[in-house]
Amino acid sequence: MPVDPVSRPRRRPVALVRWVVRENRVMTASPDRRGEDPSSGVVAEGLPASVEAEVPLPGGDVTDGVVRVGNTVRRPVGPHSWLVHEVLAHLDRVGFTGAPRFLGLDAQGREVLTFVAGEVAGRPWPAWVADEQRIASVARLVRSYDDAVATLAIPAPRAGTRVAAPVGMPASIARPAELLGHMDVTPENVVFRDSVAVALIDFDLVRPATRTEEVGNVLQWWAPLMPIDDREPVLRDVDPLARATTLVDAYGLSGPDRQLLVPVMLNAADRTWHQMKHRADHLGGGWRRMWDAGVGDRILRRQEWLAVHAQELHDAVT
Repeated sequence: MPVDPVSRPRRRPVALVRWVVRENRVMTASPDRRGEDPSSGVVAEGLPASVEAEVPLPGGDVTDGVVRVGNTVRRPVGPHSWLVHEVLAHLDRVGFTGAPRFLGLDAQGREVLTFVAGEVAGRPWPAWVADEQRIASVARLVRSYDDAVATLAIPAPRAGTRVAAPVGMPASIARPAELLGHMDVTPENVVFRDSVAVALIDFDLVRPATRTEEVGNVLQWWAPLMPIDDREPVLRDVDPLARATTLVDAYGLSGPDRQLLVPVMLNAADRTWHQMKHRADHLGGGWRRMWDAGVGDRILRRQEWLAVHAQELHDAVT
């Protein structure tokens, strides 16, 4: 579900802990069916019933109901979940440790993931988001993820999951997709340990993409590429062009992909405005709340910023 970084929903405060009786069964992916969809090839394994804290985790306006139970995270499933499960199962098979593991579905039909311990940014973002060494480690982590997921064939869309393009939305100018990009590498979705990025979480926006699109997503948040007034306070005094250079170099983006980076980001911003408006009008809920809160105007301001600084940015990343 491609969503531009600016449209990323704001995190809600962590709610109070509530106590629940844990289900005595968890649906887990069968180890001898790894070539199939993990969300459909499941078997029941009995677990002893126990009383554990179900701790609501900070979440966005679109995905509600994310909780931690012990060393697991429970998330509601949606039309995109099958793809998330395929990606996480593949990452587990190839030995990539920078992502949660998909364990199956619980008795309530929620997906069960391993909890990844570490430091994650909340709102407002902490000062360490501005740290240059940290952002370089983010780029290296994303490169490792992209290399690992690139060996997974991009599956065809499932029946009922393909969404028609909004009327008036320009076509993408990006090259054909080469991998399943995370496409939501915000500070809230990167886990750090000892000031080093070690894992990506929240794969709800994973989709077919190019490395150029993936890196553009990283730059949007961590450079960041937007007007000063739209940046988080801790990033208002940084040099976004210098940080863009750091990020692109640390990722190791190829020369041809660097040449495409700025045009692809401009095109993505234009497409995102149409996507966000379409979702607000047709899906409502969190999408409507974000639109009413001004996300459309933020996207337009970002488009203008990118256009004004296009040549400087191109020089910085090539």
